Amino acid sequence: MPINPADTAFVLIATALVLFMTLPGLAMFYGGLVRARNVLSVFTQTFAIAALMSVLWLALGYTLAFTPGGWIGGLSRAFLLGVTPETARGNLPEILFFAYQMTFAVITPALILGAWVERAGFGFTLAFTAAWMLGVYVPVAHWIWGGGMLADGGIFGAIGVHDFAGGIVVHETAGLAALIVAAALGPRRNRTTPPHSPGMVMIGAGMLWVGWFGFNGGSALAANGQAAMAIAVTHLSAAAATLSWALWERIKFGRVSTIGVVTGTVAGLASITPASGYVTPWEALVIGAIAGVLCQEAVVLVKHRARIDDTLDVFGVHGVGGIFGTVMVAVFGGGSFVAQLGGLVVVGLWTAGVTWGLVKLCAMVTALRVDAETEVNGLDLSVHGERAYEIHS
Repeated sequence: MPINPADTAFVLIATALVLFMTLPGLAMFYGGLVRARNVLSVFTQTFAIAALMSVLWLALGYTLAFTPGGWIGGLSRAFLLGVTPETARGNLPEILFFAYQMTFAVITPALILGAWVERAGFGFTLAFTAAWMLGVYVPVAHWIWGGGMLADGGIFGAIGVHDFAGGIVVHETAGLAALIVAAALGPRRNRTTPPHSPGMVMIGAGMLWVGWFGFNGGSALAANGQAAMAIAVTHLSAAAATLSWALWERIKFGRVSTIGVVTGTVAGLASITPASGYVTPWEALVIGAIAGVLCQEAVVLVKHRARIDDTLDVFGVHGVGGIFGTVMVAVFGGGSFVAQLGGLVVVGLWTAGVTWGLVKLCAMVTALRVDAETEVNGLDLSVHGERAYEIHS
C-alpha cells in the first residue's frame, strides 16, 4: 500500500497532540493536584519518564509490540533497523507509526505516576516505569494492537478484543498498576492537604481534553470519517461526564468544585477511549454520563472504603473508566462480550502479577519511598534542590 500524504499529515498532527497530553498537559494536571513543595518533583518525574520511555521504545518496545508473534514480537525492528523515510507500514511511513505509538508508550507509565506522587523516590520512579513499560505495556499492546493472541483470530476466535485507542492497553493497565503500587507503598503521612493550584489543574485538564483528539482520532491512522467520528464522540463523552460528575457532586455535597469538574472531564475521556471508533454521538453521551457518576463513586471506594492512598485517583478515573468503556464496546460497538470481558481478565491478571513482582524487584535495588523528613519537607527541595515558589517576606 502506498504512503498516503493526507493520512500522513493527519497522524503527524495527532502524534504532536498525544505528546502534548503528557508534556505539558499531564505534568500540569498532576502538578497542580499536589502540595506546593512537591510540584517540581512531579514535573521532573513526568519529563524523565517521557525521555526514558522514548529511548526504550526505540531500543526494544516498538519491535516487541509491533512485529509478528503470538505472545510477543521479535527483534527485527530493534533500534528501527531497516527503517528509512520511505519504509511504509500500511498507508503511513513506518517511522511515523513508530513515533505515534511511542507517545502512547510515554503517557501510559506517566499516568501511573499519580499513584505515588509526594512519597516515592526518583530512582524508584525510573526503575519501575522502565521495567513496567517493557513487562506490561509492551506485551499487552502486542496482544491487542500488534496482531497477538487477543486480536481478531486469537484465543477468543474471529472477533477478538476491540480496543480502539487504549481502554485496556493504556487505562486498565495503568489504573491497576497504580492501585497495586499505592497499596504497596502505603499512605502519605498527611493525606488531607488540598491541591495547591486548582487553576493549574484546570489548565492541564484543558490540554488533556484537546490532546485526546489526537489520542482517539489519530488511532484511525487515517484522515477519514472514522477519525472524525472518534474526535466528535470523544468530545461529547467528555462533556457529558463533566456535567454528570458536577451534578452528582452537587447532589452529594451541595457544591461543585473545580477539581471535580475537570476530573469528570478526564473520566469521560478515559471511558470513551476504547469505544471511540465504534459508537455514535448519542451513545457517547450515555457513556460519558454514566462515567461521571461511576468514576466518582470508584474514587470514594478506593480512598475511603479500601483506604488505599492512590494519590491522584488513577485507578478510580483511568482504570475504572477504561474498564467501563471496554465493556461498552460490546454494548454499543459491536464487540463480543466474551472477548471484551475475557481481554479485561487476561490483561488484569497479567498486569497485577507483573506489577507486584516489579515492585518487589525494585525494592531490592532502590528505596521505594523517600524518608520521613524528605516527605514532610517536600521532594522539590530535598531531592531536586529547587523550589517552585519563592516566599518573600
